[in-house]
Order: sequence, then C-alpha cells, then structure tokens
Amino acid sequence: MELRVIHYFLAVVQEKTISGAAKQLHVSQPTLSKQLKELEEELGVTLFIRGNRQIQLTPEGEYLAKQGQDILSLANKTVTNLSQNEFINGEITIGGGETKAMSFLANALQQITSQHSADIHLHLYSGNADDVIERLDKGLLDFGLIIEPAPKQKYSYLTLPIVDTWGLITVKDHPLATKNVITAADLKEEPLFISRQAQVPSQLSDWLEASLDQFRIVGTYNLLYNASLMVEAGLGSALSIDGILETKQTNLRFIPLYPALTAKISLIWRKNTVLSTAAALFLEQIKKSIQRPE
Repeated sequence: MELRVIHYFLAVVQEKTISGAAKQLHVSQPTLSKQLKELEEELGVTLFIRGNRQIQLTPEGEYLAKQGQDILSLANKTVTNLSQNEFINGEITIGGGETKAMSFLANALQQITSQHSADIHLHLYSGNADDVIERLDKGLLDFGLIIEPAPKQKYSYLTLPIVDTWGLITVKDHPLATKNVITAADLKEEPLFISRQAQVPSQLSDWLEASLDQFRIVGTYNLLYNASLMVEAGLGSALSIDGILETKQTNLRFIPLYPALTAKISLIWRKNTVLSTAAALFLEQIKKSIQRPE
C-alpha cells in the first residue's frame, strides 16, 4: 500500500467524487479510478460505493480514511526529522490536557532556542489522557503530558515539579461564589460538569467519599473552555483544575476544594523508542529544568 495511493484515496474522501479528486490531484479520472480499484484489490475490501453524485464510504473505507490521515502524518513527520543539517531542526509533537504545566514545557523550549541554532517546529495536540495515550501508542506524538491519575507504567516518564489544584468554577452571582473553599457537602445539590478523563471520576469519588451517582452530574467535558460556556449559561458549575481559565475579567470564579485535591503532572514517551534530535534535546532540557527549577 503506497503512500501516494493513500493520498489519492483521501482526496476522494475529501472531494466526495472521483472527478473532483482527479482535478485536485492533477491526474486523469481513469488513472485515479484504476489506482483506487487496485487499492481495493490489494486490501481485499470495498472502500466506497459509487453513487450518481457522490461516493459513499463503506465501514472499511471509513476506517482507512481515519488511519490514512495518521499514516501520512507519521510519514511526513519521519521525513522532516530525518532531513537534518548542521543546525538542530525537526518537529516535536506534544499532546496534553489542559494544565499549567504546559508553561514548564514552553520554558524548556525557549531555553533550547536561545542556546542553540535551532529550527524546531512544535505541534500541540489538546486532549485528555485517554486521547493522548492513544495517539502516543500510534507514534503520532513524541510526548504526552498527562494529569494523574493516569496509566503511565508502560511508558518512560518524568514527574514534573508542577502540581495542579482542583476546584469549582461557577458564576460570580452563585451562592457558592461567596465561599473561600468548597466542601463535598456544598456540592450535594449542585449540577456539575466533570472531566471526561477515565480516571477522574474515581479520583473525585474518593475526595467526595461517595459515589458520583449521589451527585447531580449533568455533563462531561474534555476541554474546559467549552464547559465554561455551559457554566456561564447557568447550566451548572464545573469541577476543574486551576490556572486553565483566566477568570478575573469574566463572570466566573474559581474556588479551591477543601480538603485540597491536587494532581501531579507527568511527561510520558514510549519506551525503547528512538527520538529525533530535536525531541531528544527537548527531553534533555526538561531533565535539566527539573534538576534546577527556576
């Protein structure tokens, strides 16, 4: 299965017609049709059904469309990182949840660019730990930034000198907004949005000393900004970590939980993997920053 043919297939998926894809790719329609037919024969599946106006993907076609994007992305990343010259160049791909620890990584990257002749392209992917780990396992990320608790035992990892603090985000005219801290009892009747990350519900249950079923969970989120819009609309309050949203110039307020609920942050990467020059230099700078925090 050639990368060129995958590119052809994805063009058809995007254009929804073979004629439109052929025009985009600057190839003849018969040539493109032949390439796609050979791809189906090679894989032993039907990738799409040709309609009068548009093609319709089969389940196998939908799967290849998703995997094909990842395959081309990984191939492009590999070519970029192998095209080295006397300068340090390449790409670093980092996936992470919303956490102030991202600023720690930013400082490490700034140190690299100030100390070396470097041409590094940084690609950030935002998602919860489950999303990040999935992409890391596929080789689409060099590093993952995860908020614990999260499964990290099968990865190499560094625990960063950053601790995130959990609290409640609510509107400023809410009765709870007058409090300096939030207890489990305060949340008993409050409609709540919580993180979608798989390990978070058990962490919150431990802090609440009760099952989440006993509380009014009205929704989940993987990006806090979107949840904050629900909070501003009066649909409830959100349990989240501090430092993600700037609430000073908004109608929202962050109130820490009591007793305090905190989370450590880890940088993870795949074991026994060979990092690019840029990624290896980044990791070395992170280690130095941990040893000599500023």
